[in-house]
Amino acid sequence: MIPIDKLEQLARRYSELEEILCRPDVLADRARSSKLNKERSDLEPIVAALSRYRDLERKIREDEEALGDPELREFALAELQELNAERGALESSIQLLLLPPEPHDKKNTILEIRSGEGGEEAALFAADLFRMYARYAERKGWKIEVLSQSDSATGGIKECIALVTGKDVYSQLRFEGGVHRVQRVPATEQQGRIHTSTATVAVLPEADEVDVQIDEKDLEISIAASGGPGGQGVNTTNSAVQIVHKPSGLLVKCQDERSQLKNKAKALKVLRSRLLDLEREKQDALEAATRKSMVSTGERSQKIRTYNFPQNRVTDHRIRLTLAKLDRLIEGDLDELVTALRTSRQAERLQLAGIVKTGPASSAAEQPEADA
Repeated sequence: MIPIDKLEQLARRYSELEEILCRPDVLADRARSSKLNKERSDLEPIVAALSRYRDLERKIREDEEALGDPELREFALAELQELNAERGALESSIQLLLLPPEPHDKKNTILEIRSGEGGEEAALFAADLFRMYARYAERKGWKIEVLSQSDSATGGIKECIALVTGKDVYSQLRFEGGVHRVQRVPATEQQGRIHTSTATVAVLPEADEVDVQIDEKDLEISIAASGGPGGQGVNTTNSAVQIVHKPSGLLVKCQDERSQLKNKAKALKVLRSRLLDLEREKQDALEAATRKSMVSTGERSQKIRTYNFPQNRVTDHRIRLTLAKLDRLIEGDLDELVTALRTSRQAERLQLAGIVKTGPASSAAEQPEADA
């Protein structure tokens, strides 16, 4: 059941806002008008859902009364089945609408990918992951800007840090953080043996200056000549910037630009996001104490997903979902996996908020986890 009293309270607030927004003093105050309009806009889908729910309830009552009429009974039974199904779906939608928005879902994202165990094969896998996310971003109409990258000798990636900008980026990518494991035959393997390698992914909401205040006295900044590929200009100018945040011990280096100022600005952007993520991890740890299961980018020490190339199979171990479409997924077709992870998260939030009864979270896409 949905909390009708809560919905009616929100509907009354919506009506009140419509009246307030018509007042001359409010129309003259741009800041206040903008704030109230946003509140009204946020309530609009809830009010529309409540209106539709009331309409369904009325029709259901009418059909139940019609069951006593022999001439209308067959029609009423058929329509009741459709109306009850629609009501159930609408109740689920309303439950999600009542959840408060997660604080960073609208933010852009700092995406960090690093090769793990497995030497050159791990670096090649890290490069595959970056291409996978780049293609997913292209499908979504997002933009990716590489902030820092260190390549391996065989064309793989030792480390890549990129800024992903666009609509709802963090809400779509937030569950990608963790240890990704690959099982496949490396190109350098002469005997056809399957190797297991890993890469780590970190997904950080981009932090604004208002989100994280950094005291310059807490920073140790050093300048050096840039290294690695990039041409003579990159290698001979003292443009590489390394920043150490002394209170946390975090170290960030950026050398992609020929300008010290641009590299410093990029490094500070990454540093702010990492500091914001540290604070979020502390909050996640407190929340985890009351959760029976957790789908979170905070638990980075755990393997979250396995990519089995010989069997064209990918398994997400957090929600025990296996998809036999690795060839499509590695090309950026991540929607089914992302939707399943978000659905699981929403189910947990509904339980924690007391909107639904406590029970094991599940989704229609969930399948038994295959052995990997």
